[in-house]
Amino acid sequence: MVSLQTEIQREWKTAPVDETLVEQIASATGCPRGIAYFLAARGITDEGSIRSFFSPSLDDLIDPMRMLGMGAAVERIQRAVYDSEPILIYGDYDVDGTTATVLLKTAIERSAPKETPAIVRYHIPHRIREGYGMRTGVLADATAEGIRLVISVDTGIRAFAAATEARALGLDLIVTDHHLPDGAQGVPDAYAVINPAQDSCPYPFKSLCGAAVAFKLAHAILRASCTNDMERERLERTLVPSFLKLVAIATIADSVPLEGENRVIASLGLRELRNPIQTGLRALMEVSQIPLDRPPTATEVGFRIAPRINAAGRMDVASDVVELFLTRDSNRARDLAAKLNRLNDERKATEANALEAIEERLLALRDADGHFPALCFVMDDPEWHRGVLGILASRIVDRTGQPALVLTHEDGQAHGSGRSIAGYHLLNALTAVHDEDSALFTRFGGHAHAVGFSLPSQNVLLLRERMEQHSAVHLLSPDLLAPPLECDAEVSLEDLNPLFYDWLDRCGPFGIGNPEPILFTRSVTLVSEARIIKDRHVCLEVASGNHRFNALGWSRGSTLWTEVCHRMQLTSGSCLDLAYRLRTKSNPWFTGLELELVDLRPAVPQKRYPS
Repeated sequence: MVSLQTEIQREWKTAPVDETLVEQIASATGCPRGIAYFLAARGITDEGSIRSFFSPSLDDLIDPMRMLGMGAAVERIQRAVYDSEPILIYGDYDVDGTTATVLLKTAIERSAPKETPAIVRYHIPHRIREGYGMRTGVLADATAEGIRLVISVDTGIRAFAAATEARALGLDLIVTDHHLPDGAQGVPDAYAVINPAQDSCPYPFKSLCGAAVAFKLAHAILRASCTNDMERERLERTLVPSFLKLVAIATIADSVPLEGENRVIASLGLRELRNPIQTGLRALMEVSQIPLDRPPTATEVGFRIAPRINAAGRMDVASDVVELFLTRDSNRARDLAAKLNRLNDERKATEANALEAIEERLLALRDADGHFPALCFVMDDPEWHRGVLGILASRIVDRTGQPALVLTHEDGQAHGSGRSIAGYHLLNALTAVHDEDSALFTRFGGHAHAVGFSLPSQNVLLLRERMEQHSAVHLLSPDLLAPPLECDAEVSLEDLNPLFYDWLDRCGPFGIGNPEPILFTRSVTLVSEARIIKDRHVCLEVASGNHRFNALGWSRGSTLWTEVCHRMQLTSGSCLDLAYRLRTKSNPWFTGLELELVDLRPAVPQKRYPS
């Protein structure tokens, strides 16, 4: 792999906080001062928010009935259940959509009286043949089969044509979604629309994923079906935690901010994932090589479980995921989990082949100094698989620090996915280039950081030109292409001990909105020459007084640590400032703590704690 490292030196910043407040938090909680600084910098300062942050509980979940449209939706679903009306759940092919389908189907079936079991079917669209969103043809087929109630999950907020068609067919449509509504058209004309992002919705937390919105509906349905206090107690203390396992997986996989209620969901759900009973989930964790004797981490969910679930929709049919999570047959569960594992291997091989071509194109775009032009990359190839386009776009962003659109071609149409960086709103960019003199896209949608779209293949050159013009204007700021490194606290090496690590671990789960803390330490001494690992990675032994640590630099994305060390001319005795994440060694023979490098620079003497 060739490094695409730029020469731009990043500034290190910590959020200014009140030192008195830091001391108060440390005194009240007993946590180390560096942890107290981290809490203060993130605005977690009052007693209630600190308690919820360190010890989230079921009581921190928000009442689902506060969501606009919830009462009408629950009433209509109950009526369908008691009248034995068949119900269709219209899902989506990613982690969010498949888990949402499972959650809602399970809840509706559980809510039904034993003498009149609910009739719940589901439709998971095929990524290639149908694409994202609701299709009117599916609704027509459902009507012919006797369906009179359709519930969308993780989709539908812009399904205006489908809503109109549903009305004409005599279908009641309940939309549950989390994507942003169309600013001009509002929301579809449906029986009920449940989406915290819609105007006038009083629900106080707006950043739920699609599965979490479906869970809110599921929770409300089950609560309405309870007939006594014992049933209600069992729901709140047994069933709800059980449901949170899948909601946590979807929340982490969908990269919604892990703050507020999302963090509560992720924390409680991860805890419930320890030694799961459900056969499909257990089989999936086994093939993902996740130990069953402890809760998985958010990283393990994001990089082991989620890719295998997504692989079904990317490479084959996502309905296998729904079957996996619904089956009680252990043999069938193992077979489906093994299939998802194989599909994920195929996805990785397909991705690797495309990345080789992408690397060559990126190298050709660099100037003599190794820098890229300030633009959004637009790359296309008819050989690239539609199921991995979003991943490829993410890889370009990782390697370059710049936004990217990646497309493939089929029957005269180009299909693409895009990923962006903080500060460059990709959906707004697509809207801007689409709304010029001639429309570009057949369809497009998404949000600030991720988009999906299609357009005639003949328009790709025009798309590239317009995106280059748009991004050249909006990406000129150095703060976008080389943003300051936001550090969470300054500590000394003597502060780093198992107690500090335990407090740091309690600050998880980490992800977007609650990123893993980056610590920094000034003026450490390099004890010996940098040790090179597998020609790419480095291990630096650093010390301050009698405290020594290994600092590991793993070369990935745009950073090649061997080049960094060579450029800085590091030798034994060099005095450095380190920015890093604290790690515990995973090797049972070598226990203790170590540092994972994020950045380093020649030592800059300054006051330790800024006022």
